[in-house]
Amino acid sequence: MKHPDYNSPQELKTFLEQNGMAMQKKFGQNFLINEAARKRIADALDLKEGMTVWEVGPGLGSMTEEILKRGARLTVFEIDRGFASLLKEFYADYIEKGMLKIVEGDVLKNWKRIYEEEGCPARFFGNLPYNIAATLIAETIENSVRFEKCVFTVQKEVAVRAMAKCSSEEYSSFSVLCQWAYNLSSVMDLTGGNFWPKPNVDSRCFNMTPNPSFPGCKNPLLFSKLQRALFSSRRKNVKNNLTQFLSSQEKAVNALEKAGIPAEKRAEALPIEDILRLSDILNDDTM
Repeated sequence: MKHPDYNSPQELKTFLEQNGMAMQKKFGQNFLINEAARKRIADALDLKEGMTVWEVGPGLGSMTEEILKRGARLTVFEIDRGFASLLKEFYADYIEKGMLKIVEGDVLKNWKRIYEEEGCPARFFGNLPYNIAATLIAETIENSVRFEKCVFTVQKEVAVRAMAKCSSEEYSSFSVLCQWAYNLSSVMDLTGGNFWPKPNVDSRCFNMTPNPSFPGCKNPLLFSKLQRALFSSRRKNVKNNLTQFLSSQEKAVNALEKAGIPAEKRAEALPIEDILRLSDILNDDTM
């Protein structure tokens, strides 16, 4: 079976109707119908022949085709069984040659298993639905899995949070986690008109490459838990949030003094370096 024209909303719509299918809002399904944008995103992956790639949410395969044409060995995670079935028909030759593997089901429930079976791919890619984007990125970091390069297209506000600088309104635990593990940069912004169905929000494609100073602390697991705790209540200062985390105001005050962090500061005013230093002090105090 030949796939429909990925650049034509009308042809995509007709194809789905003829196959008794429809776009499912609960899965955040939107097809990128701008061919130039697809090629630019694929360029950002910096693919080489035989390179291993994971793709999340291939849909009908518009980016899948772009990646396969560049000689990558691709594993795709597709939650929609109808789309997975069609991909098997569209790209049967690649599957037969061992260049494409389709993992059916929720990527959040499957990525760890595939990682354990096949190891870490060189590239991690996807047009991530809003409801899983931050969770998936955070999960991989917190499980000490880092990719040579990630290229994600997400709702713009998710990318803004990931890239937010200290003391900005968007700076959060997610910002700290992403920037702790990776250097982040924007590839391009995409208005709703680049997708079908047209979403009422803008998207951003951004890439993530390993931060060479990672982990920068003695106990990565402690750091991960600590930074989440410091942001747990944005209205409270770091002393109050740290007290709750340690179950001791005395320990919290002592640790903050050793780290040179004013107790009345809020987490959004703390650069990553301060949180790393505090994590090491807490680690040493508990040894």
